Amino acid sequence: MPELPEVETVRRGLDPVMTGQVVAQAQVNRPDLRRPLPPGMAERLTGQRVERLRRRSKYILADLSSGETLLIHLGMSGRMLVSGAPLARFHHDHPAPQKHDHVVLTMANGVRITFNDARRFGTMDLIATVSADRHPLLAGLGPEPFGNDFDETRLVARLKGRATPIKSALLDQRVVAGLGNIYVCETLFRAGVHPARQAGDLPAMRVAGLVAIIRQVLSEAIGAGGSSLRDYRQSDGALGYFQHSFHVYGREGLSCRTPGCPGTIARLVQSGRSSFFCPVCQT
Repeated sequence: MPELPEVETVRRGLDPVMTGQVVAQAQVNRPDLRRPLPPGMAERLTGQRVERLRRRSKYILADLSSGETLLIHLGMSGRMLVSGAPLARFHHDHPAPQKHDHVVLTMANGVRITFNDARRFGTMDLIATVSADRHPLLAGLGPEPFGNDFDETRLVARLKGRATPIKSALLDQRVVAGLGNIYVCETLFRAGVHPARQAGDLPAMRVAGLVAIIRQVLSEAIGAGGSSLRDYRQSDGALGYFQHSFHVYGREGLSCRTPGCPGTIARLVQSGRSSFFCPVCQT
């Protein structure tokens, strides 16, 4: 599932062709995705100007001139594909309609935004902008990793005394929003912390040090266009390439990339998810 860097990369790709533009026509090709689509969705989108395109955790939020916000979650295989606009040096013509093109937005500037989702695990909703933060999918989210509310003091306080593995604690969206399995594995490797260590047992100094590492890992991943493993693509169809920089994720049985380390990357299952780590570097 796309994590914060992938969603932010998609948002940045959509921003120049959507923000300030009017939805000339909205086409909704099915009544539901992971959950039912909002009633009258096509009519409520058509004719509205996109005032702002923002991200909250793993969600893209398009604030509309109607006072509503279009909430988008990509799910496992969802893609927001742009056509009919020059992206970088290339012009992407409109492709032929595909089987899994579930929502299509034709903008007044001629750009087409297509939400394609083969597995239909994605989500779209229309909600009042003024109360968007109270939507059930957003209300319980913790601070953004790059926001002022996420700092060393707050993270230490949130993890103090928690009898849960640090890997699970950082995946808890109430602790910090947007992190997923890939980037928590990479963060803990850089921090030298074993994923099974109890969060409440970590010294405050080591917990505090996670803040800068989380931001560094996410920044590098955004700069690389995210990580393409199975279905993820950027809005122009290009692959992300941060997966080539993985130190541990998906590298079970391979040598640790730390110079001089004799360790071999191992894997353990925590809460149904694979955790990758170096048993020598991470304690």
